Amino acid sequence: MKEGYQYFVPMQDVGIMEAPEEVLSTMTRDGKRKWVYPTPSKGRFYYRRLITAWGLIAVFALLPVIRIGGKPAVFLDVLHREFTFFGVTFFPTDTFLLLLLLVGVLIGIILFTALLGRVWCGWACPQTVYMEFLFRPLERWIEGPEHKRKRRDEGPRTWDKIWRKGLKHGIFLAISLILAHTFVAYFAGWENLIHWMQAPPTEHWGYFMLMALTTGLILFDFGYFREQMCTIACPYARIQSVLVDPDSLIVSYDPNRGEPRAKRSKKKIEQEEAGLIPAQGDCIDCLACVRTCPVGIDIRDGLQMECIACTQCIDACDDIMDKIGKPRGLIRYTSEHELAGEKTRRIRPRTVLYTSLLVIVAGIFSIALTTRGSYDVTVNRSVGAPYMELPDGQIANRLAFSVRNRTPRATTFTIEAATPAEAEVRVVGIAPVPVDAQDIARVEAWIVVPAERFTTGRLESTFRLRFENGSTETVTFSLLGPK
Repeated sequence: MKEGYQYFVPMQDVGIMEAPEEVLSTMTRDGKRKWVYPTPSKGRFYYRRLITAWGLIAVFALLPVIRIGGKPAVFLDVLHREFTFFGVTFFPTDTFLLLLLLVGVLIGIILFTALLGRVWCGWACPQTVYMEFLFRPLERWIEGPEHKRKRRDEGPRTWDKIWRKGLKHGIFLAISLILAHTFVAYFAGWENLIHWMQAPPTEHWGYFMLMALTTGLILFDFGYFREQMCTIACPYARIQSVLVDPDSLIVSYDPNRGEPRAKRSKKKIEQEEAGLIPAQGDCIDCLACVRTCPVGIDIRDGLQMECIACTQCIDACDDIMDKIGKPRGLIRYTSEHELAGEKTRRIRPRTVLYTSLLVIVAGIFSIALTTRGSYDVTVNRSVGAPYMELPDGQIANRLAFSVRNRTPRATTFTIEAATPAEAEVRVVGIAPVPVDAQDIARVEAWIVVPAERFTTGRLESTFRLRFENGSTETVTFSLLGPK
């Protein structure tokens, strides 16, 4: 597998180290940025990706807007430590569920990559979706085709260059501002964003700073950094070599059919087929696959770290094959085993293992989620003395009860002692205690127990919380007292 760079190799004749020909597809030998000007190839895969991309853009924009159970479909409320996914809210006390969810997502990514390679990168990643189907089309509309844009970028500063660049970056800034608000809405909610936007900046200066920073990062990414996000910054690209295997689905050039490559016209190809001249491979070395690649690689060099499996090279090559009368598929979805003439195995030990682990984790997660109570109760000792001896000789412990209401309805609850039977619960404040929907109520209570029950200085007790709808929750706690 070509990793997108070459190691230093010794020169046998002089005994010194030879500089690498290439470090990355977007970097020159002296370490400078090599700008990529991909020419779009509008074939069958392009239009499928176009439909998918705009569908995903709509989904990305609507997820913070659509409300399920009174909350956005996806709401990552970091401030209050609540995470909502399609009507299910996870609270800080749901650590086990969140752990299972993250583990399941990780295993799913590993399984997905083992089967389908980097299909996510080329078809669904927001970086690719917005870059290839929003920012670059706008750039082509304003600055013209790739060859004109490249010539203009390399030329002197002219009025034509200035107004085109200014207009482009102005539009990019407006789009980045919209995307920044959409992104922040996942964490703050649109209601809060609209309120902050309508208020003076001095009242919510933190919001304006956050939005300015997010907008700047998005503009930098899509206006300058671009494909380097995939080739340099994205960790998924770095670890794909350990996630895929020779049976994984990849976009690849077929050297068995394409080599030896040679530039030639359709007339010479017809002469080859007639046996008049020696036959060459199907690749005519037209470089269409290179010109269309959004990360600037040559797919004919084999599987590479930079490849995002966007299928642009497939569309470009299929168009050339149609023009020269050759069958499509010189570049196609395939696997390394298929290219080697072997059978591709979809079911293999690693996919069976990943699937089994995913099913187990999903099963445990489903059971834990469905059996999760409507109310989560925790009890702790209040700050102060561990216990107090009352004038009548009884021992009082001051405890703090925290009740999380996971239901969509407000309710009330009362606290009673199940054991020991002699214990008396004296709630500090009003009783029954109110708690809003999907909110937390904190209340302190004195637990009064006869002193003779503390034979060892510690007494295990059980408390029962009765809610308005008739459900109950129990919690145990150790009371302290004299020996």
